[in-house]
Amino acid sequence: MAITQQQLLQILPQARAVAGFFVPALNTAMARFKINSPVRMAAFIAQVGHESGQLTRMVENLNYSAARIVELGNASAPSTRWRSLVPQAKAIERNPRAFAEAVYGGRMGNDKPGDGFKYRGRGLIQLTGANNYHAAGAGLGLDLVNHPELVEQPDTAALVAGWFWQSNGLNELADSGQFAKITRTINGGLTGQADRVALRDLAAKVLA
Repeated sequence: MAITQQQLLQILPQARAVAGFFVPALNTAMARFKINSPVRMAAFIAQVGHESGQLTRMVENLNYSAARIVELGNASAPSTRWRSLVPQAKAIERNPRAFAEAVYGGRMGNDKPGDGFKYRGRGLIQLTGANNYHAAGAGLGLDLVNHPELVEQPDTAALVAGWFWQSNGLNELADSGQFAKITRTINGGLTGQADRVALRDLAAKVLA
């Protein structure tokens, strides 16, 4: 089963400028990773659609104002990395490289200076951290460690998302209707769940 460009745009209308690139990329990835039923496809399209701003954002936005850093930091638990950014807010605002190092440096395999920015979130399911780039690259037979920018391209972005989906058992969660658990696996929480559910329901209707 494949998705057509018309169907994709019914679900993700903001993707009009890039749909021609993503339809074949998504179909290739979904076939490879057995995202091959309406329920699996609806869950997958909904999640990658939400995560990527309807296929329009392939790189994590790290251009935060000091006020936003403070707001997010104060809303986080005291021991989290986000909370630790509050005293640095002025120093790292509007500086994506400095921000990435403060958030991601020294963890997720980011052990060299600059790794936080080099391995920032990319793709349809925000691949983040050197360890994850290595794992995805090994799983797909691609050198994503030395060429992380490949994840910004539709073909690779779709393959990485499909690899992540299958590797984390998300097909089985979709089959059993555990959509919230899919979101937690991808997001770590339920951020944006209302939009994800709305996209899933729309996709299910379009693909039926």
